[in-house]
Amino acid sequence: MSKGDFHTHSTHSDGVRSPTELIDLAYKRGVRVMALTDHDTLDGLEEAEAAAARHPGFLLVPGVELSCDVPGTEVHMLGYFIDRKDARLQQQLDSFREGRIDRAQRIIGALERLGAPIEWERVQELAGEASVGRPHIAQALLEAGHIEHFNEAFDRFIGRDGPAYAERVKLEPPDAIAMIRDAGGLAVFAHPGFTKEYERVARELADAGLFGLEAYYKNYDPEVVASLVALADGLGIFALGGSDHHGIDREGERQPGDIPLPDEVVDAFLETAREWGCNVPEPTP
Repeated sequence: MSKGDFHTHSTHSDGVRSPTELIDLAYKRGVRVMALTDHDTLDGLEEAEAAAARHPGFLLVPGVELSCDVPGTEVHMLGYFIDRKDARLQQQLDSFREGRIDRAQRIIGALERLGAPIEWERVQELAGEASVGRPHIAQALLEAGHIEHFNEAFDRFIGRDGPAYAERVKLEPPDAIAMIRDAGGLAVFAHPGFTKEYERVARELADAGLFGLEAYYKNYDPEVVASLVALADGLGIFALGGSDHHGIDREGERQPGDIPLPDEVVDAFLETAREWGCNVPEPTP
């Protein structure tokens, strides 16, 4: 267990817990520093801040996760300590959400042609207040009996190389880094193991102002963690970590704080963020 977790999702993107439920769970499990990093939205932060204020000693880091386009693969960029009132960031996130709807409808059309039809209305119901994402489509496929477990949706249909996969409008990674920094934040390369040739990509992003990479990720084994920490050290960037908690019943899901992120790294991250001029909140009294 770690006292810090810098990668979590709520019902405002593709998690199953509200920001309040998520923070209550994290606090109960011993997490004292947590970032809410919903996909392409800051809408859950106001509720999260109110929930965090009820827990003594708890520090909420305002965050976001952005999907970026790289030829042949993709990069997810985590942004921390961002100003949620930043106009440019909000405008870009609005565009992303519109793109998610278009993409989801194209995926559903492809699934129907593949003999695995699902209802758009049901996908919207599953998304609730969030922007529609592939996990909501996966849940609809599971409910409709087209798959036997959640991850099968990505393996058979909607993963990047799947027959129903559809692209959407994304940022280039250097643009995402610049946008996060312009909003007062720090950019961290999320779960690099999901990105092809991630070492080369990390080197390029470090030159573009990347702050860190996610080395202590939910299910990375110790050897992978060690290699990613060494990569970060070699590039002069920070090695951070998160559970990528969604609360979904699937293989590999982690609870908040269930990561091998050392507490001293959590403290060092906050101190380094202050040195970089970030607006680091104080813990709840």
